[in-house]
Amino acid sequence: MTSALPQAGVVAVGALTEGTAGRYDSALVDLSDGRRVVARVPADADAASEILAETRALRALTAGVRALLPFRPPTLLGEMRLEGATGIVVEFLPGYRVDAVHLPPGRGAATSLGAALAAVHALPTSIVRSEGLPSRAPEQVRADVATLVDRAEASDRVPFPLLRRWRRAIAAEQLWGFEPRVMLGGVNPASFVFDDVADVPRVTGLLEWHGLQVGDPALDLHWLAGAPVAADDVFGSYLAHSDRAPDPHMRDRSRFYAELEFAKWLLHGLALGRPDVVDDAAELLASLSTGVADDDVLGHGGPDVDDALTFIDRMPEGAASGIDTSMQTDAYDPAELSFWTEDTDTGTLGNSTEEHAASDAETGVVDETPAHTDSGPLAPWPGAPADSADTDEETDRASREALRRWRAR
Repeated sequence: MTSALPQAGVVAVGALTEGTAGRYDSALVDLSDGRRVVARVPADADAASEILAETRALRALTAGVRALLPFRPPTLLGEMRLEGATGIVVEFLPGYRVDAVHLPPGRGAATSLGAALAAVHALPTSIVRSEGLPSRAPEQVRADVATLVDRAEASDRVPFPLLRRWRRAIAAEQLWGFEPRVMLGGVNPASFVFDDVADVPRVTGLLEWHGLQVGDPALDLHWLAGAPVAADDVFGSYLAHSDRAPDPHMRDRSRFYAELEFAKWLLHGLALGRPDVVDDAAELLASLSTGVADDDVLGHGGPDVDDALTFIDRMPEGAASGIDTSMQTDAYDPAELSFWTEDTDTGTLGNSTEEHAASDAETGVVDETPAHTDSGPLAPWPGAPADSADTDEETDRASREALRRWRAR
């Protein structure tokens, strides 16, 4: 800490609970000047690479870039060395987090999330390219998906109807005609920090930046498959706040990426020699194949892929719900999968998470309360949002109108 912030005195230090499978040593630190910061040191080589990417991304977020966002990214305050590893110190962003399955519909959290993602995707691509961060054209993204499907097929554990569906999607030229944009590499609602503004939940911060790149913005929306009651409101708000012409196949690709999470889970199990994970992934893929039948990813009628993913929800009652339960089994762990990297993995379909705290199974609120404080848990997730100002109602109407126009195309 002293090497990162030489002029600051440490008043108190407490553990910061994270669901990162021991990949980081993290602490919440109170400084003598009144600031509260997070110190994080990687525990393995993959986490070290992620820290480096986070550092580069936060440096790219200049004051001018931050002014374009309707929320606060954390500020990079310094770097430090601890036992041969390079760690970072960043500003602590207070608030609460909500996982996808507990995201409520209507004006508030859902519409704020849509607006927040639209703002990120509207950032100039030059801020990413100037820092040497990844940039992928549509043909590269498409090739990465094809490689993933090839590897999944080679396992002989993916049902043929599902492979056929995926191959048709890869071959569909119109699906891949997207405009590359600044994107976050596959975040989910738990990456965002919420607070209540006039009794209405609003996104006030975004914690995860190490996946910052230019690529397919649909990847940042793949989690909509696990938020069936809020998905339309999120997407409608996203369209209403987008600065460019709507991509007619964005939601199709986002659903496709959600399905490919099962293929990644299968490959993860094979790479680790985990028969339980392989069998679980095979069961998920079989259920998904049955649910989507012979429908195309370019969906025009027939069962919704969101419905198929929700149908295979098999999470035991009472289990912690810090992950997307619509894609959950006794073994499936998106948090573990998001940290898995290998030399042949391009990272295009990653869903990285830097700090997931424990989740309340009843409310879906992720408790960000520091372990060393006496303030008690944060307030539970509010029930029905209170009536808001006319501007909020106008935003709500605009969101729904944008969604109606998109559906009518």
